[in-house]
Amino acid sequence: MTTYLQGSLFDQTDELRLGGLGGMRRTELGSGAWIDVLPGWLGGSDALFEQLAAEVPWRAERRQMYDHVVDVPRLLAFYGADDPLPHPVLTEARRTLSDHYAGELREPFTTAGLCYYRDGRDSVAWHGDRIGRGAREDTMVAIVSVGTPRDLLLRSVGGGRTVRRPLGHGDLIVMGGSCQRTWEHCVPKSARAAGPRISIQFRPHGVR
Repeated sequence: MTTYLQGSLFDQTDELRLGGLGGMRRTELGSGAWIDVLPGWLGGSDALFEQLAAEVPWRAERRQMYDHVVDVPRLLAFYGADDPLPHPVLTEARRTLSDHYAGELREPFTTAGLCYYRDGRDSVAWHGDRIGRGAREDTMVAIVSVGTPRDLLLRSVGGGRTVRRPLGHGDLIVMGGSCQRTWEHCVPKSARAAGPRISIQFRPHGVR
């Protein structure tokens, strides 16, 4: 699989390291939903992108849409609670986030889902993580993005204002509270040239 990543001018190191979480900034979205954002949390993230792109056993999926079966416009990988993650820094990130949010979440992050957006044609439609407990309970989904920034959009269910956050090069976003029930999020297709991006989504048990 051939990709071309435009490296970050602000992250010129191959040393993978997590920063502190003290610079996290919370935005209240309304209806009990919020997001925490921390740019550049994972240093050396471009090197991690290259390793994940080359070594993760990515799979392409097809999905029924009305009367057609279509390609899912991104590559996927999933690691359950008992599966070793594809890099030790991701194990450290999951543990650090579990410790940081223990008082609010009251349980650890356990699984990791990976999405590989190869270029601007890859995307994910508007949705909430409502398979399982996310449909009826407040929960959290933490996303670390490596590679070229792509816009993550959020909007309240039923429409309304849109919140836009470009994420890549080690950025962290945590969607919490009622966010999965009362808000939706997407990564839209991009008409302009867009480099590759991988998102790593940490979730508690029973949330998909």
